[in-house]
Amino acid sequence: MSEDLISKKELLDLTGISYGQLYRWKRKNLIPEEWFIRKSSFTGQETYFPRNQILPRIDKILNMKDGLSLDELADVFSPTLGEVQLDRHQLIDRNIVSESSLELFKEAGKEQPYYNLDQTLLLFVLEKLLKSGDITREEGKMLIGVLTEHYHHFSGKPCELVLIRKMGVPAFLLAGGGSELYFDSGVKVVLKLPMGQFTEELKLKIG
Repeated sequence: MSEDLISKKELLDLTGISYGQLYRWKRKNLIPEEWFIRKSSFTGQETYFPRNQILPRIDKILNMKDGLSLDELADVFSPTLGEVQLDRHQLIDRNIVSESSLELFKEAGKEQPYYNLDQTLLLFVLEKLLKSGDITREEGKMLIGVLTEHYHHFSGKPCELVLIRKMGVPAFLLAGGGSELYFDSGVKVVLKLPMGQFTEELKLKIG
């Protein structure tokens, strides 16, 4: 699966930001180094970006930069979460998760008296995908298993959550951020989402 890329020139034209802003945000870690993809072109070397990640990120920076410093924004966009313990009532009160998702977590044998932020992120992803209708409850249990067993391998590093189906049979996988994935023609890619976008949303909810 080849990633949809946008050139630096097109990005600057489309968003109205300057070359200086783009690279200042890069230095401040608002835009990850790995999103700057160098490719050969007829003019020499050209810089490209993953379109579905860079455009939402710049939109968020532009909308949030008046209320937060660049350092505070960098913390929001960091792929790591701090140390916080939340119980089920706090999770529900902050609109992070619903009773239904917590019940599914319990059915999967993962219920806790307090949830650290990695577990809270898992619940948040589960809630978002169930609520959007992207996954079924059975697929939700599979998602819990995959994130519980493997997400820690990507600690501090970008990764993407992928759901595929072949002949109606689902499978989840986690892939390093920006990885190109290729499947046979019978496989349908249902979703391919950067985990970082969930981390950013969750940090804003926890505040």
